[in-house]
Amino acid sequence: MVNPALLVLYGSQTGTAQDTAQRIARQAQRRRLQVLVLPLDSYNVANLISESLVVFVCSTTGQGDPPDNMKNFWRFLFRKSLPAGSLNRLDCAVLGLGDSSYPKFNFVAKKLYKRLQQLGACTLLPVGLADDQHDLGADAVIDPWLVSFWEKVFALYPSLTSVIPLREDEALPPSYMFHFLNNMEEASDRLRIPSDQSVPSQSHPYPARMVFNRRVTEPSHFQDVRHIEFDITGANIEFSAGDVVMMHPCNAAEDVQQFCQLLRLDPESRFTLRPTDNAAVPARLPQPCTVRHLVENYLDIAAVPRRSFFELLSTFATNELEREKLVEFSSAEGQDELHSYCNRPRRTALEVLADFPHTTAELKVDYLLDLFPEIQPRSFSIASSLKAHPNRIQIAVAVVRYKTKLFKPRDGLCSSWLASLNPAQGDVYVPLWVKKGSLKFPTDPDTPVILVGPGTGVAPFRSALQERIAEGKTANVLFFGCRSESKDFYFRSEWEELIKAGHLVLFTAFSRDQEEKVYVQHRVKENGKLLWDLITDKNACFYIAGNAKQMPASVCDSLKEAFQQQGGISSEEAEQMLVAMERTGQFQSETWS
Repeated sequence: MVNPALLVLYGSQTGTAQDTAQRIARQAQRRRLQVLVLPLDSYNVANLISESLVVFVCSTTGQGDPPDNMKNFWRFLFRKSLPAGSLNRLDCAVLGLGDSSYPKFNFVAKKLYKRLQQLGACTLLPVGLADDQHDLGADAVIDPWLVSFWEKVFALYPSLTSVIPLREDEALPPSYMFHFLNNMEEASDRLRIPSDQSVPSQSHPYPARMVFNRRVTEPSHFQDVRHIEFDITGANIEFSAGDVVMMHPCNAAEDVQQFCQLLRLDPESRFTLRPTDNAAVPARLPQPCTVRHLVENYLDIAAVPRRSFFELLSTFATNELEREKLVEFSSAEGQDELHSYCNRPRRTALEVLADFPHTTAELKVDYLLDLFPEIQPRSFSIASSLKAHPNRIQIAVAVVRYKTKLFKPRDGLCSSWLASLNPAQGDVYVPLWVKKGSLKFPTDPDTPVILVGPGTGVAPFRSALQERIAEGKTANVLFFGCRSESKDFYFRSEWEELIKAGHLVLFTAFSRDQEEKVYVQHRVKENGKLLWDLITDKNACFYIAGNAKQMPASVCDSLKEAFQQQGGISSEEAEQMLVAMERTGQFQSETWS
């Protein structure tokens, strides 16, 4: 039997599934297999009937939704018109990447696995369900799953057993070659304002001018939260309540400088990229491009590096001590060590390079795009409505900063970058685009809404309230929670005006303003009668937005308790009632970790 060509298709939202897909491809290359890696929506799904060996790697987003780069594939695959045996020539495997703290854990992988079987595909092994919550992260499932996958492939294609694989310490060829230019040729990494009237997107974002950037927490409060506004006049951007704005952050200037020093790169030098196979040059990199633009806008040097980073780094190491450590970090046995060194203290890729100076000195520039993933876009719930603020997008951003055992505090890349931009010192432009959100609000003017949004979770509800009130929808209940009435009560004066006008009923929970901590779930419980009446008599819709830790589950428990007490129903019936509300869209949540 002829050796197969392996196709690895991935659906990735944050880059983890892409990283895993590339890891599988490297393993295939070392086994001297032909391999192609693609995001699912870049692959012509009609060709699937003629493929022989495919691995699907996919994550789950939102409330059990497929990632953006597999949505078209998903729609096609679930067409009812597809014949049952259409994939009977296909041998395949499905690996899911998920987080068991979310209710729809690995939903997309499970559903894809079932659908492929329905269409006649032969699944070589059970679906892999990797879990970010595991002590050793997703690799605790991925490692043994991959061992099992290769065993099945070798059993299917016995001729592969005679192939001598490449050694683990041999570097594979880079994906791109850098061709450095002399100073005569013009660089073109300026911010481009789209000339056509197309709707801004990830590949063509709109450079929006920042109008203001205000701190909305009291100066002495530990948490810096910003209220930021962008001008989108003429951008051809439409959005409604519940939608999100997307943007790519930039690395800090001092990190860019340190990176260039460590790798002995001149930030002003210019280059073009030449793919070593048939891959396209990344769309976000202008050609030619400066080293500064590449490092500042594209390479994710401030992220906690994945295991694949250490795998590739180890192939450059000539210093024995450094090589041993890097090989250990790359191995299945060394994952506990790697977590202690990297994941727990949140050590960045840049800090790792500084810790391995001999290996960093050996790094070849051609491997930069293999070593560092692309900076992923960040999303923020839009906190305003076009009906109240025409030609504007507003967001509420909590600036992420925390301590670990490392001396330097850890900073969130996007929130710190946004906080550092000061439109009072000259024009600031942020390339952005808008994406449909998961929250949908009722169109019926008489349907009340109950909104539970502690902290910055209130952002999409501010947008919804502005939109609803502009449309004359005044049956609005908001539960807002924060630490202190005087320190982090966001948009207080706006809520007070709406209450005065009779457009809002507000319940607040200030957790640290008294001896006993009070949270939004306590207020939900206290107001069980009002909520029961609104939901059962007026068909009110119930929404939760905010941090995914304990809050959403606690609010749901309080709501179910209210159902039991006010409706005189059992806990099972209360659970069923909530499930039914979720199914019909009467209960919706948007949470993040």
